[in-house]
Amino acid sequence: MLRDIQNLKDNRNVDIQKVGIKHLELPLIVQRKNSSNQVVSAKAKVSVSLPRDYKGTHMSRFVEVLTEWRNKNLLGVDIKGCLEKIIHNLEAETGELEFKFKYFIDKKSPVTGLLAPMSYNCSFQGRIEDGNYKFILGVVVPVTTLCPCSKEISENGAHNQRAFISVKISYDETEQVWLEDLIELVEACASCPVYPLLKREDEKFVTEKAWENPRFVEDVLREVVVKLRNHPVVNEFEVDCEAFESIHNHSAWAFQHEYNK
Repeated sequence: MLRDIQNLKDNRNVDIQKVGIKHLELPLIVQRKNSSNQVVSAKAKVSVSLPRDYKGTHMSRFVEVLTEWRNKNLLGVDIKGCLEKIIHNLEAETGELEFKFKYFIDKKSPVTGLLAPMSYNCSFQGRIEDGNYKFILGVVVPVTTLCPCSKEISENGAHNQRAFISVKISYDETEQVWLEDLIELVEACASCPVYPLLKREDEKFVTEKAWENPRFVEDVLREVVVKLRNHPVVNEFEVDCEAFESIHNHSAWAFQHEYNK
């Protein structure tokens, strides 16, 4: 019988809040809104609490459960089952699990209607603490913003930039928010969406659309916040908007975190 060092008693009187593994790469099956599946390359970060009496946790058990769960169609509620099994197998009180991955959507050019894949950085995150489960859906959406001030004071043109809107939302496990719908909600708040493929007619459209919808980073953030406040299932959210300025060597940035009543 091989000796189990992890189960030895530790006498330093330190409860560890989080211990686990990160950057574990694995394929993940994600269900799309149209009921099909997309296999993504995900990076997992998972942890549990460790009582002061135990020297270490069993790292291999994390990988065992994640390997089993990668063959399931993962929606928000399925993260709970995976996390519950991890906590059970490691005899822990609390735990966290996060998958980060690129999600692809076939996106049409606005005028010519040409399809091309567009990638979005997304995340599924689950937490169990004091017996309560919380799921967090995250997405980073690239958009275009055009400066209202620049448009107002310039005789010809206005500076614009690519911006990234990072949104995380939490909702009850009985509900469902699709990545496609959340991305569409965010894109509608910018001066113009970003497209993977543009012909001349499309480029004319997006240039003029941005001109007609000038937005400060503050405007974009407020638009997203209002939509999430009015969302029927979102309980909590945070929005981070960063515009990579084209005429400055710095970014414009805004952030908001709220609980819906």
